[in-house]
Amino acid sequence: MLEGKALIEDTDMPINMQIQAMASASKALDLFDVIDYKSMAAHIKKEFDTKYGCGWQCVVGSKFGCFFTHSKGTFIYFTLETLNFLVFKGSA
Repeated sequence: MLEGKALIEDTDMPINMQIQAMASASKALDLFDVIDYKSMAAHIKKEFDTKYGCGWQCVVGSKFGCFFTHSKGTFIYFTLETLNFLVFKGSA
């Protein structure tokens, strides 16, 4: 993977939301220390809550696993630099 390039692992988001997710992640990497996963995730969540409505979740890290249910069309999992990013809107 080239530095600064995002690699999408899996998604069902529309392309405009995918671009927003990767742009938000890139901005978070600029704003916070690379090991401050919590602040990066909070930043991305806040941007998505503001732009697309409440209920978004974000996980950032280098090694994690998860199980979740998401609303159709609201999921993306990608790698940017050395970190993995999971963004989704929860579903009941």
